[in-house]
Amino acid sequence: MALRHDPEYSPVAFVDDNTELQGSVVLGLKVSAPDQLARLLERNQAEAVLLAIPSASRRQRRNILSRLTGLPVRLMVMPSLTELASGTKRIDDLRAVDVEDILGRDPIKPHPVLLAACIRNKAVLVTGAGGSIGTELCRQIIQLGPRRLVLFEVSEFALYRIEQELRTLCKSLAHPPELIAVLGSISHRKRMKIIMQQYRVQTVYHTAAYKHVTIVEANPIEGVQNNIFGTYYTALAAAETNVETFVFISTDKAVRPSNVMGATKRLAELVLQGMTRQAYRTRFCIVRFGNVLASSVRLYLCFVNRFAEGARNGLDPEVTRYLMTIPEAAQLVIQAGSMAQGGEVFLLDMGEPVKIVDLARRLIELSGLRLRDEHNPDGDIEIVFTGLRSGEKLHEELLIGDVNEPTDHPMIKRAHEESLPWLQVQRTLERLTQASKHFDYTLIDELLRETVAGYCGAHPEEDAEDIRQRQMSG
Repeated sequence: MALRHDPEYSPVAFVDDNTELQGSVVLGLKVSAPDQLARLLERNQAEAVLLAIPSASRRQRRNILSRLTGLPVRLMVMPSLTELASGTKRIDDLRAVDVEDILGRDPIKPHPVLLAACIRNKAVLVTGAGGSIGTELCRQIIQLGPRRLVLFEVSEFALYRIEQELRTLCKSLAHPPELIAVLGSISHRKRMKIIMQQYRVQTVYHTAAYKHVTIVEANPIEGVQNNIFGTYYTALAAAETNVETFVFISTDKAVRPSNVMGATKRLAELVLQGMTRQAYRTRFCIVRFGNVLASSVRLYLCFVNRFAEGARNGLDPEVTRYLMTIPEAAQLVIQAGSMAQGGEVFLLDMGEPVKIVDLARRLIELSGLRLRDEHNPDGDIEIVFTGLRSGEKLHEELLIGDVNEPTDHPMIKRAHEESLPWLQVQRTLERLTQASKHFDYTLIDELLRETVAGYCGAHPEEDAEDIRQRQMSG
């Protein structure tokens, strides 16, 4: 009834899988069976399909959406029952299908105690506060009642953007925290210590890192300095100022890495595991997960376009990735950090790996666009495959060993993995420092291979001179 008075939408047919309703007439429109949908769309020249099942779980929505894939229409979704009951949404507040609907991951109710343990009434620092994970962590942290939130970011624009967003958000809070925006680099050891002392930081979420595989592959020294030493200096500053909890955001690419980025993240994990065995009061922990996505299809379609363009530079139709939305990942990171005792590697339950090409095709079609291929040369987006890019793997992993155990949260596992003696880690850091000073790319490659189990270098067939020439030119 609401859509009858909406100038943007005009209902033309109803479809329901309830056989008792099929054939009946509602508001002058006949109710048809789902297998009639394609015919109804063509006959009525419909441009959109509204998924009007507010009580459906995300898994049920995914199953329904899979049956709609291939139809030349936009997919719209009604608000959930929770949104309707709370009054935050009206029944005619329609939205586009989002990535969460397509992934089909039903949200798990968070544990309030785990959410609050490291945040409520505490001084919290987020490094990389302007990045994708850092930004979402800040959004969630500020709602959990911290005493102070320190935003640490190397990008001036990213820092300005997240600070302005959070200051606006603070206006709606009964007890807003003190908000501190700090511009700086995690590679400045003394600066990190001064910041933590000055603002009496109690919890650190360390998200700052260089994460783009191909860029770090071409700039290994910067990857080493930022991902390894930046993490080490930040962790050392936390230990020296008696920070209570230090949560390091890692990646599935650190597991048996095939690229420099993954190798540097794994070595950063080894640094934290080694520091845990020292006489520090700080609880260090690692949270490892796969790729994260914006939950908006409109935003994610930017990725689809880059996917199509980037395919010419090296993609493979068999590539799979673990995928999770950014808000879900951030919420789980907060809860994982609260369970830290020291040295743990927490794994987020990412579900089953997703075939990227299948996801891209579904996003294209469910957004009302058409895939351009030999069967449809007039389509909107074409996907061309030429192979993997340098340093990329077909399939990622989350677990190095074979042992993991449950925690107090069903979506978080605790891994049991081997680490290295702290003296060995220290010697590696010393040698990496010298190699970086002398721009010795060959030695850096050798040190990463020696220290990080499973890493063979992205170009094991090249000799030392080849590596040096390629990386100098890159």
